Amino acid sequence: MKNLYEKYHQWIDYIFVGVLTTIVNFAVFFFFDTVIGISYLVANALSIVVAILFAFYMNKKFVFKSKSADFKGLLQEFALFAGFRLSSGLYDMLSMWVLVSFFHLNTNVSKILTEVVVVLLNYAFSKFIVFRKRNPNASKD
Repeated sequence: MKNLYEKYHQWIDYIFVGVLTTIVNFAVFFFFDTVIGISYLVANALSIVVAILFAFYMNKKFVFKSKSADFKGLLQEFALFAGFRLSSGLYDMLSMWVLVSFFHLNTNVSKILTEVVVVLLNYAFSKFIVFRKRNPNASKD
């Protein structure tokens, strides 16, 4: 079991953090949409922002174990992370709108369906762009 974890630890950690992030995202959405009763699109936008902040910290620290050389590096990572998460957030918003407005699905069901694709997009962005291992000896042009 230990060998399996060592071999696939990044995937396992990403899935665990992804589940936590999805819970945060869905909880914030549910609170604003179902409990408070504000527009599902506003609730979705709020849930995306909170999830981005939570996911950045968790992915940086626990999944990809990225160390920023300085504050500028941290800001660069955050800008990349937030930018790509906002692009998947646009998919999230559009998907929610289509599923609720045109297919008349329940907002909570729509949110769950949307998150499946969002999680896959976010992993690819994080793994291959935002937290990729950079060669510290590479020239800085």
